[in-house]
Amino acid sequence: MFGIFKNLFSKKDTTQMEKLINEGAFLVDVRTQSEFAEGHVKGSTNIPLDQVASQLEKFKEREHIIVFCRSGNRSGQAKMILEQNGFKNVTNGGTWQDVNEAISK
Repeated sequence: MFGIFKNLFSKKDTTQMEKLINEGAFLVDVRTQSEFAEGHVKGSTNIPLDQVASQLEKFKEREHIIVFCRSGNRSGQAKMILEQNGFKNVTNGGTWQDVNEAISK
């Protein structure tokens, strides 16, 4: 039971994500355009979740892809869409704040 709370409230280990960012990962915010406009990761690209499947061309030739959103839910869906379309280099970065923090380290 306490393990659940530990996982909910403990700091996320962003070491692997930091490595991918430093290697030039393609950072994709899958929130809506209005959410993106309210605040986003510097250098990220906004491709809302409902447009991911129709914009697969933007993901091609990318060595690493990190998708993220407000809670990690939509980015999980985006990761699944990309993987179903043959992409194997996709990381669910969780929240845009998690990715922003990883960039700041």
